[in-house]
Amino acid sequence: MQYDVLIVGAGQGGAYAAIQLRQQGFEGTIALIGRESEPPYERPPLSKEYMLGDKEWDRLLIRPASFWGDKQIELVLNAEVSSVDAAGRVVTLADGRTVGFGELIWAAGGDPRPLSCPGAELQGVHAVRTRADADAILAELAGVERVAIVGGGYIGLEAAAVLRKLGKEVTLLEVLPRVLARVAGPQLSEFYESEHRAHGVDLRTGTGVVAIEGTDRVRGVRLSDDSVIECQMVIVGIGIIPAVGPLIAAGAAGGNGVDVDQYCRTVLPHVWAIGDCAAHASKFADGAVIRLESVQNANDMASSVAKAITGDPQPYGATPWFWSNQYDLKLQTVGLSAGHDASVLRGDPASRSFAVIYLRGGRIIACDAVNSVKDYVQARKLVEEGAKIAPEDLADTSRPLKELDRI
Repeated sequence: MQYDVLIVGAGQGGAYAAIQLRQQGFEGTIALIGRESEPPYERPPLSKEYMLGDKEWDRLLIRPASFWGDKQIELVLNAEVSSVDAAGRVVTLADGRTVGFGELIWAAGGDPRPLSCPGAELQGVHAVRTRADADAILAELAGVERVAIVGGGYIGLEAAAVLRKLGKEVTLLEVLPRVLARVAGPQLSEFYESEHRAHGVDLRTGTGVVAIEGTDRVRGVRLSDDSVIECQMVIVGIGIIPAVGPLIAAGAAGGNGVDVDQYCRTVLPHVWAIGDCAAHASKFADGAVIRLESVQNANDMASSVAKAITGDPQPYGATPWFWSNQYDLKLQTVGLSAGHDASVLRGDPASRSFAVIYLRGGRIIACDAVNSVKDYVQARKLVEEGAKIAPEDLADTSRPLKELDRI
């Protein structure tokens, strides 16, 4: 097999790269290699609407199944790349097949980070990364009364909200002093901790897991204080490990992911990387090299690569944004709050509609908006400008953000 553009990874980034190539007028051959058996689909709803039954499978598909054939984009499914020969422009699959390429776009994402404690391989221990993961959880839920969730990030909190709606007893365990500690400030963490507890979640911070107990199947979780939580299921949401092994072995630079330049090129000739696994310097992180795990990042990087391949190179510099749905709360985030040295609370969390605005050196770098779409939309411009506005003005909800005077 030989393709003009070979895309490894049939998730959000890989699918959108193929779509964008066709939209940019690329007429060469394209193939998408994916480890799963399904055509490309959206992953964020897996831990929300899909598990709740609010979204059927067909509505998760990025494009109808017929789209790929209509656009002459070949799907090579149930396949995994085991090695890359950049100089020879060929990849080898796990089953021994070889696939040649003119340009290679690596969009393989990552694998759920597993627990390292004893019992982590027991039946009933799950991640939420793929449709198969979500289906396995749903298939077992009828026989489950109590669920332990390890990890107080977005995946863990979203899963907790869904499982409470489904009537399960939920204990959420976070080893750090607060939930969302890596992505948000204390005010937002405290709000979500209170909300989950109000909905009946037994939420414990500063609590580590030392073992999963059981014989063939999980029956409990042993904590760092030697207590045991009884449960019949464990859901692990402690991040991902970037799937870049073959690229690093082929000579690509990287540590936490694979390093790319402003056009998403790796140091290997004719090899690009996008999405969750691509480490890039971001002006929104004060020039630091970061990885972003978001639909926005995957789509915008895919667009950047497609334009470069079709002769219209434009550096990647899109504004980061994220969202999370929990209960009746819609969290929308713009920018990156890591490294902030001040924050401003805009509105009253008790009203369940407010925003937290983050600053560094007096400049606005990010905003978390809870059930406050107007603040989210208007804060985006302020983040992109790096605007300086007096904190007392930012806190004044009687005035729209867009009307505030710059310093």
